[in-house]
Amino acid sequence: MRQLAAVWVAYAALNLAWCDVAYGANPQTPARPGDFDYYVLSLSWSPEFCYSHPSRAECAQHVGFIVHGLWPQFRDRRGPEYCSHAPGPASVRLPRAVMPDPALVRHEWEAHGTCSGLSPEAYFELVSRAFASIRIPRPLMMPEHAIQTGISQIVHAFESSNPGLPGSAIALTCRGVYLESVNICLTKELRPTACSLPHGCREGVVRITPVR
Repeated sequence: MRQLAAVWVAYAALNLAWCDVAYGANPQTPARPGDFDYYVLSLSWSPEFCYSHPSRAECAQHVGFIVHGLWPQFRDRRGPEYCSHAPGPASVRLPRAVMPDPALVRHEWEAHGTCSGLSPEAYFELVSRAFASIRIPRPLMMPEHAIQTGISQIVHAFESSNPGLPGSAIALTCRGVYLESVNICLTKELRPTACSLPHGCREGVVRITPVR
């Protein structure tokens, strides 16, 4: 099945680069802590990441969705990054299902937490609350077998599991035809909010790697 991914190598490269523009920093945007419109809670599908990074810390723990990040964003989709040199927390204890890799914790504070206007402790407490506010659809919690579905079906599953979460607050990204992340727009108070983030998955079949 993985041979299918090779067909989309060029597409995937363009897709990931485009998502960096859509979700990432704009060099023309002043990077002032706390100056942004809403957050993007990026839920990474760990089995897909671990397929190509099996030696990473999170991959020994056999988890499903984890938090990739909680990213400040502007309504025009530009996101500030690296807003200050404020040191990160001396120690952060996040549940393994939230953000299991210490290297990721450090990176997310430096790149995105510094733009939140919060202390490191308050920012990561917000990360945990944001993750807890989203209910993962039961079929996507810990699937033992590969799933073949589509963008609209995944979005609908999250809508159905989370009353008040509109489909317009959800955007998916894929690596080729394989689901990579589900991104959810939240207000600063962690309420779902409609946004204009684009889907980074090709229309048609989306494949979900099983938890191993």
